[in-house]
Amino acid sequence: MVEAENRADGNPETEEDEIVFGLSDRFINTVVEALNDNDHEKVLAEIKDLSEADTAELISKISDSDRQLLLKEFSEKMDPYVFSELSSDLQRIVLPELPPQQVASIISELDSDDALYMIQNLDEDFQHDIIHHLSAKTRMTLQEGLSFPEDSAGRLMQREFVAVPQFWTVGKTIDFLRAAADELPDDFFDLFVIDPGYHIVGKTPLHRLVRARRSEKVESLRLEDTHQIPADMDQEEVAQLFRRENLMSAPVVDEEKRLIGVITIDDVVDVIDQEAQEDILKLGGIAENDLYRAVLSTSFLRSKWLSVNLCTAFLAASVVSLFGETIEKVVALAVLMPIVAGMGGNAGTQALAVAVRAIAMRELSGTNALRTILKESLVGLINGSIFAVFVGTIAAFWFQNIVLGGVIGMALIINLLCAGLFGAGIPLLLNKLVQ
Repeated sequence: MVEAENRADGNPETEEDEIVFGLSDRFINTVVEALNDNDHEKVLAEIKDLSEADTAELISKISDSDRQLLLKEFSEKMDPYVFSELSSDLQRIVLPELPPQQVASIISELDSDDALYMIQNLDEDFQHDIIHHLSAKTRMTLQEGLSFPEDSAGRLMQREFVAVPQFWTVGKTIDFLRAAADELPDDFFDLFVIDPGYHIVGKTPLHRLVRARRSEKVESLRLEDTHQIPADMDQEEVAQLFRRENLMSAPVVDEEKRLIGVITIDDVVDVIDQEAQEDILKLGGIAENDLYRAVLSTSFLRSKWLSVNLCTAFLAASVVSLFGETIEKVVALAVLMPIVAGMGGNAGTQALAVAVRAIAMRELSGTNALRTILKESLVGLINGSIFAVFVGTIAAFWFQNIVLGGVIGMALIINLLCAGLFGAGIPLLLNKLVQ
């Protein structure tokens, strides 16, 4: 990655100082220029040493036309894991531009969890075309994965794991791992100890295995607390479990408690990132990431939330209209109203952000919900009082009217108090209603 940037820049020290990972704009522009000049040798020379993540970044940052040209000429030379590094939105755009046979070839090279994540983002018709070109084993694995509920542990798990019988010794287990090296997962942290019925009786971390004597039984090294995850558990709950228990991996079991897969920390990091993005987007009234969505589609989706805001704006305007005669007599109120409204809106957003984050992180429950609402209300009351003195004093001197300053001060106190109360209370209420 750094080498690629240095080729485009000719100054390795400057590039290393400017960027630690990822691609520089200068490098991306160099590739695009070579692509548009049909200088395929230069493009290949620039991208051949990029990591999968860097190549995915390149694909995501160039224009649609440049992306189509790049994929048309070089997609077959890219590592399959490049496409697994793309966001789900980009996968839905990029993969249908490739022949189904090529997508099937890409999926066949991936771990089962990455393959399932990729194919589940595609339209059903295109899914069928791809599955038709897969081997029977891969086809069965993906169809089984697609049968699990969306956003569940069954969709998240990978089927490549290491399980050994409970009566094996350390020596036999190590010999088995060496002999089956080509069939093992690329990365794994634990060995699952199972009985003849494929039920988990414990797990053995690799560090325990390599430190033990060859004659010891694997069963004697096992940890009994395996944190078994039902296949239908929601992925957000899985992420919470990993975070709470500091897990590196956890087994997934079916309804009969038989081992069917494993979830590793790298997949959970992606889930945490995805859930965090969803929560941030919800704060802005956006249902999902629309960075790569078409203009008209993006406009339509956002117009729904704007329509709700428009209704609330008319509601607020109707309240203001009730005091039209007062505002006509005291024109200064029209000047000062936006200050009160703006401060209340910002305070409400702060309380809302705290409440939504706490809900997402499972930090709020019936035991501390009222305490949280009370705290945010008190914070609003205190801040309202502080700014009421400041703004009220300025208003009194500005318009030479002490009564007006007092009115604006009281309005700020009430507004920020309500902002804290409803900013924290409404998300909690809505969360309670949807459970």
